[in-house]
Amino acid sequence: MTSLMPYGPLLERLLAGQFVCAESDEEGFRQLQDDSLRDSINDYLRPLNRRLASNPDASVWFLAWQELTAEAREQLSSQLAQTWNSLLPLLEWMQLVQEALGRDAVLTAGDILKPAEFVLRSEDNHSLRERLNRLAADRFFNSQSEDLGNQVKQIFRRLKEQGYLVQPHADRQYYRVTGKIDYLLDLVRFIRDEENLPIEDQPQQQEALL
Repeated sequence: MTSLMPYGPLLERLLAGQFVCAESDEEGFRQLQDDSLRDSINDYLRPLNRRLASNPDASVWFLAWQELTAEAREQLSSQLAQTWNSLLPLLEWMQLVQEALGRDAVLTAGDILKPAEFVLRSEDNHSLRERLNRLAADRFFNSQSEDLGNQVKQIFRRLKEQGYLVQPHADRQYYRVTGKIDYLLDLVRFIRDEENLPIEDQPQQQEALL
């Protein structure tokens, strides 16, 4: 059994509900490629009713429940409610990024985004400006500004706070997409395909992401 003493910081991040990927925690992600370490972590987590889990591509790791007890179901329902409330603004943001930056593919871990480029592409496009203004005012992003630059800054700030983006250098205005985006899209696909929840009622632009 692998000693977990050197992996305390990694365990703390996982137990705090953080997502570990190559962008958010390169060293922790590298460590989790070790099968024996994952087994040891799962042994440690078992009394806590937790286990390591990943998305299908194993691009991001996080903790899931070992067994869905009544307490686990209650907490899981609360977590899903929070995710559901943020789902529409996040999908709309991803669609805006594709349109504003002329991207064909949906965002994925490792993609680089620059707020200044986003502002430049949006400021002379009335349709994008209107959609961005509505999005920034959404409760999830909660921008109080009418200035495009400030709105974009607030959107990126919130996405960083929520773990969807990381800023490698505080003095350089570019961000990298984390594996939490991959997790989010996998969750949406699961809800749509397995749970028959009304994902199809969302705008067609968002449906195209899936």
